[in-house]
Amino acid sequence: MKPSQKDFKFDKRAASYDSGFEGKLSSKFYNALLSQVKLQDGFSVLDVGCGTGYVLRKMASSTSIHGYGIDVEDEMIAVARKKCPDMTIQRSPCENTPFSDCQFDVLTACMAYHHFSDKAGFIKEASKILKPGGCLYIADPFFPYPIRKIINAILKLVRLTGKFFTAHEIETDFSKEGFKMSSVYKSGIVQVLTLVKS
Repeated sequence: MKPSQKDFKFDKRAASYDSGFEGKLSSKFYNALLSQVKLQDGFSVLDVGCGTGYVLRKMASSTSIHGYGIDVEDEMIAVARKKCPDMTIQRSPCENTPFSDCQFDVLTACMAYHHFSDKAGFIKEASKILKPGGCLYIADPFFPYPIRKIINAILKLVRLTGKFFTAHEIETDFSKEGFKMSSVYKSGIVQVLTLVKS
């Protein structure tokens, strides 16, 4: 991230995030993501930008997983640890995680990808820590072309970290690291991409 850039901060709202406006908006993305994720008992799952741990807890409620979560905001991590006491939740940037090569069966990033300041770094890291044949699920907003261009231009103008992409743009970037698009689910402004590591 450039020194002059800043990102949205959620730490002060962590305790009430899930029940507040942002949590209710995010729930549409959580539910869409969860409808697409395919899990098996024993899978190792990492939620990147895990926030309050909502997605991890929901996944673990239906399948016996080895759950991990990373985030960059301490208060979010504290809430996630309370919500997911049997999981490993820690502070880490998305592009430089403490995990081993080919450690995970599934990676998820829900309402997080547009926040990542080093998307190219995340793509390389995802390829490194995901097992061959493993799946990465990205749930992020989709906006029509003119709206997307305006939003991205405003974010750049006010020096806020963040940029929104089409499924095709994301697929193109991930293909450089050996990922293939398996499916794209869309409902309103919600899009969920399933990318498979070759």
